Amino acid sequence: MHRSRTPLLFWFWTIYLISTDKRGISTLGLSKKLGLSYWKAWTMVHKIRRAMGDRDSTYQLAGIVEIDDAFFGTSLKEKSKRSKRGRSTSKTAVLVEVSLHDNAVGFAKMTVVGSKVDSETIAQVIKADIKEDQTVKTDGLPAYTVISKIGHTHQQEIVKGKNAHEVLKWTHMLISNAKSFLLGTFHRMGKKHLQSYLDEFYYRFNRRKWESQLFDRLITACTISRAICFAELTQ
Repeated sequence: MHRSRTPLLFWFWTIYLISTDKRGISTLGLSKKLGLSYWKAWTMVHKIRRAMGDRDSTYQLAGIVEIDDAFFGTSLKEKSKRSKRGRSTSKTAVLVEVSLHDNAVGFAKMTVVGSKVDSETIAQVIKADIKEDQTVKTDGLPAYTVISKIGHTHQQEIVKGKNAHEVLKWTHMLISNAKSFLLGTFHRMGKKHLQSYLDEFYYRFNRRKWESQLFDRLITACTISRAICFAELTQ
């Protein structure tokens, strides 16, 4: 928003529409609603999503933290059974983290990690996202054994197909909701911008208890976020 050539009224309307529509709003839909060019609307939306991601990057998870990985394709059509879908290298891997306090869901984070999930990547994400000395629950993926080596209590359980959603209930719920959100509104997207769509999804999820304040909170996030140009968004 800083030094933007776009009138503030359009920024406020865009922030309002993004913050009040749980389904999200597509760039095409926004451009038609506000009478903007497609690329002007695209730039505004992605700058706002970047602000969402920047804001949530300042928080770390604590308590019991569930972690699981999911794979997102450009069509977002995956088989529901993990035993069949596996960990495909043709899709984009996302590490999903959900904090729990007294069995209540707290904050969540979703991080795009590329084409595979390995111990080095897991360690990097956890160090950035989770406070030291927490309890982390995962499935039996061997790469997760690094968790106990970086200062956390690791509860690892080998699960198969149908039982996976019971052991890691909240991460599976978040993954399912994220895919419904993306497929329902945006249909298809490139790997390059997947993180920004996920930033929007879990920013809203993390503030689900303060829906009436979302507009004000998002205004704040946008005003304190680092200014970025179109070239940075398209790199």
